[in-house]
Amino acid sequence: MPVSDADLVAAARRGRDLAFEQLAVRHSPALRSFLRGVCRDHAIADDMAQDALIRAWQRLDQLKEASAFKSWLFGIGWRLASEERRAAGRRLRRETDWSGVQKQARPDGVAPEEAMALEDAMAALTADQRACIALCLAGSWSHAEAAAALDMPVGTIKSHIKRGRAKLLAALGDET
Repeated sequence: MPVSDADLVAAARRGRDLAFEQLAVRHSPALRSFLRGVCRDHAIADDMAQDALIRAWQRLDQLKEASAFKSWLFGIGWRLASEERRAAGRRLRRETDWSGVQKQARPDGVAPEEAMALEDAMAALTADQRACIALCLAGSWSHAEAAAALDMPVGTIKSHIKRGRAKLLAALGDET
């Protein structure tokens, strides 16, 4: 039976570094993927994920509900991404230009043209919409989990998903 996040958090709070390392190994791939989708620059996203893990370790005593570690960690990552976006808006826009975007892996059966069209359509969304779509539609998170991670009301999450999905469908030519 796998050890729960709550058990690992409790052990980490008691000074067991290995417990926090297990939390990091468990959640860092999804955190990196989420942040890559939000900020669209892999190097910056990877740095933010690392920073989020360091902040989580340093502030583990501030986590109110040990079982909510994942959404708390993603919330830290989201706030780091938001800070980066505000602090480096011009640089971020320049770096997300198509010429600077690294080719991303695409699922089997997706043509390169379709992947590029989806990237372009996602880039046209606001960062909040991209984050909500990445978590709820692509990541299968519940609205409540996304709301906790992004520190937004559930209704706002739903609005961002509805508007973002509509923009994506329009950009990709789906009239349904």
